Amino acid sequence: MAHDRSTIGAPAMLAVARHPSLWLTAVRQAFRLAPNEWWRRAPFLPLPDSRYMSFRFETQYGDSVHRAEPRDLVTYLAWCRSYQRDLRRRRDRA
Repeated sequence: MAHDRSTIGAPAMLAVARHPSLWLTAVRQAFRLAPNEWWRRAPFLPLPDSRYMSFRFETQYGDSVHRAEPRDLVTYLAWCRSYQRDLRRRRDRA
């Protein structure tokens, strides 16, 4: 089933809004997950491909149309931030 672009949902977005330290990471991830040349297609926002999101939610929740759980999104973004910091530290040591 095609995945609705609004599957992140307001509760998950509000959860991220309560964590200012994750805002930059959230923006970075939005652009990393956006398809190439996203600006050429409506809604002209860097949104992940719906098929990719369906796959991710199917593997995480067992349901391709499940909305992201707020704590799961916050945990994912915190992991992304931590992983990028670790990569920078390793690169700086080399």
